[in-house]
Amino acid sequence: MNTRLTSPHALVVALATAGVIGAVGAGAYTSARAVNAPTNAASVAPAAMVTLPDFSTITLRDGPAVVNISVTGTAKASDAEAAEMQGIDPDDPMFQFFRRFQGQMGPRAQQRDVPVRAQGSGFIVSPDGLIMTNAHVVKDAKEVTVKLTDRREYRAKVLGADAKTDIAVLKIDAKNLPTLALGNTKDLKVGEWVLAIGSPFGFENTVTAGVVSAKGRSLPDDSYVPFIQTDVAVNPGNSGGPLLNTRGEVVGINSQIYSRSGGYQGVSFAIPIDVAVQVKDQIVATGKATHARLGVAVQEVNQAFADSFKLDKPEGALVSNIEKGGPGDKAGLKAGDVIRKVDSEPIVSSGDLPAVIGQQTPGKKVTLEVWRQGERQEISAKLGDASDKPTQVAKNDSAAGQGKLGLALRPLQPQEKREAAIENGLLIEDVAGPSALAGVQAGDVLLAINGTPAKTLEQVREVVAKADKSVALLIQRGEDKIFVPVRIG
Repeated sequence: MNTRLTSPHALVVALATAGVIGAVGAGAYTSARAVNAPTNAASVAPAAMVTLPDFSTITLRDGPAVVNISVTGTAKASDAEAAEMQGIDPDDPMFQFFRRFQGQMGPRAQQRDVPVRAQGSGFIVSPDGLIMTNAHVVKDAKEVTVKLTDRREYRAKVLGADAKTDIAVLKIDAKNLPTLALGNTKDLKVGEWVLAIGSPFGFENTVTAGVVSAKGRSLPDDSYVPFIQTDVAVNPGNSGGPLLNTRGEVVGINSQIYSRSGGYQGVSFAIPIDVAVQVKDQIVATGKATHARLGVAVQEVNQAFADSFKLDKPEGALVSNIEKGGPGDKAGLKAGDVIRKVDSEPIVSSGDLPAVIGQQTPGKKVTLEVWRQGERQEISAKLGDASDKPTQVAKNDSAAGQGKLGLALRPLQPQEKREAAIENGLLIEDVAGPSALAGVQAGDVLLAINGTPAKTLEQVREVVAKADKSVALLIQRGEDKIFVPVRIG
């Protein structure tokens, strides 16, 4: 079950579906280097001894607790897709027959159940057969088989799977099984050695090692997970397997890779074990996991937005839209607020907010530190349930230009206001200069500028006249509301 999201200018997000664990040997050794060696030989400092981790000991001890997961199931596919999935070459005349047959029979004949087989990894967390893996590994599974490193096989029951965090929990009927110790992601340091075990491309008992490249990474469509980024070689066949520290403790679950080809290219991502355990405990107790939501759409605070809102640095989550009647609306949040903290947790990037909120319990009250109209404020909010309606993250990839605003504006007619379901705003009839470069389009509706509602042309002119380097335009495009930064100086 490999998934790739393609983009012409960005790397491909690939789910790496994974495998087994085994024992591999690698000896530990030490190396010496001189520290700040002076030119005077008599005063040379003693060499600093650097001890590298003994990966062979970790693998021999912890490898038996990693399992291989085989999945069989069915998925809906068109006849032509089914032919391709079953190995028929697109150039084969039979493939073209399936394609023509699909078109002749119409929509009713276009979908059919086709068998799906996949493999993944997992690891045992309790002696009585509780196993953690990725949700995408067991997606659409009709039958799940777990194989241990001693070649014993068990039929597994899926206790629950949470697509929002990509965590699933399995159970096999066994006793006295080897288990892995669970670590603490908060103690994990960037630059620290880590180890992954799995079956890349079907090569069982493969061990790869590297370092932690970053923490708290946000990925598209995975807003509930602050991923651990590593340079450990993770490939299709590794998903669901453990990421271990040098003490043999699980600090993450290998889940995704960034790739142009579908294979490893130096960047891989793991779900923090803290997040995974929280989800696991909920699934074991209730069969499902719940997540909180704030009911707002947010976007990144770049330098242009920081200049517009008089922030000392470009940090926080900029609220661009608020669900009417949602938790954020009830708490008093407004478009243009910059959320900088949830309780004591700093919000540095926009992706931090849904990750922090999503790990809370629905109904919990939190204190939000927001930046509004150049002042710090605290707002109390009662969180909702993400299963009702998921939090949306507005995406804005516009660039900023220079010069004057470059907008041709006119007031909305009463009928246009009713159709757009807004009370105030100015219709953008033409775009030029910096606004065009920033991505503003004719037909957009200007709702506010630097947090000031755009009711009249005079208000817009006044705000632009007082602005220094840039302005933040809140626009409505269709049903979406987003902020666009425009450089004016």
